[in-house]
Amino acid sequence: MGGKQSHSFSNKELNEVSVSQRRKSAIRDDQPSLSSAAERIRKNTTVHFGYSTLSLAMRGLGETPAELWELRELQKLNLSMNCLCSLPPALSALNNLVILNLWGNNLTSLPPEIGLLKKLRVLFACRNRLREVPEELGSCTCLEVLSLANNQITSLPGSLAAMHNLTKLNLSHNRITHIPTCVYNMKGLVFLHLACNRLETIADQIQDLVNLKILIVEGNSIHTLPKTLCFLESLELLNVDFNELQNVPVELYLLSRLGKLACHPMDKGLHIIHNPLLKPIKEVLRGGLSALYNYLKPT
Repeated sequence: MGGKQSHSFSNKELNEVSVSQRRKSAIRDDQPSLSSAAERIRKNTTVHFGYSTLSLAMRGLGETPAELWELRELQKLNLSMNCLCSLPPALSALNNLVILNLWGNNLTSLPPEIGLLKKLRVLFACRNRLREVPEELGSCTCLEVLSLANNQITSLPGSLAAMHNLTKLNLSHNRITHIPTCVYNMKGLVFLHLACNRLETIADQIQDLVNLKILIVEGNSIHTLPKTLCFLESLELLNVDFNELQNVPVELYLLSRLGKLACHPMDKGLHIIHNPLLKPIKEVLRGGLSALYNYLKPT
């Protein structure tokens, strides 16, 4: 496929094939006319759990093939672990995408056109070189999982406050000094990962994330925890290790679902012992979480 076929194609068809190998294919009223190169890419698609899926992971790609954007039926696209520095505006043509994996590239930005992917539910853009996120990403209101970990991000645009369906947000290993205001509006969040940033405080608005079950802020420079954090009664894992905490809020005993002091990073429970805690809290913790809660509870 893609070789010389002048005896079986009309001049018009030959012209369409040669042009569309470098450009988006011509579109009829309801059906895209695919180039031969696009057809070769399509042969690599599979149906995975009912989704039209294409993986171009670990191909050493420095840029995406132009013909890729002709495959408008794609729902899952994996471009992870390549050498991509940018994505073209033509990304918006894949408006049926549900999952987009950009993990492990050299992306310095995401195109504004990503906001046109209205069906997108999962976006992995971790381990790139992103310094910021486009305002237009806030238009992807169906997003449920967003990972921007291991980048160079300092904040998020306010438009992301519209992501009311987001349940998992990973912003770990960035350069964030304050939890972005928009995060406190993501009321559906169950998982929030902010480890290894430059946080010094957690705002009182953290209490607005009433569905939060997992909060990870280890490896920052947090001095105190707000008492409003203790109103998140659904919390099952709270990791505040490797900060600068010397004390805990008296209301901490309200977090009854934590259950125990935890050691391994993703174990449920309270991760806190790796802090410069002062007496008597440090000594009380030797008896476990129940001992701490008994100490904090009003008599």
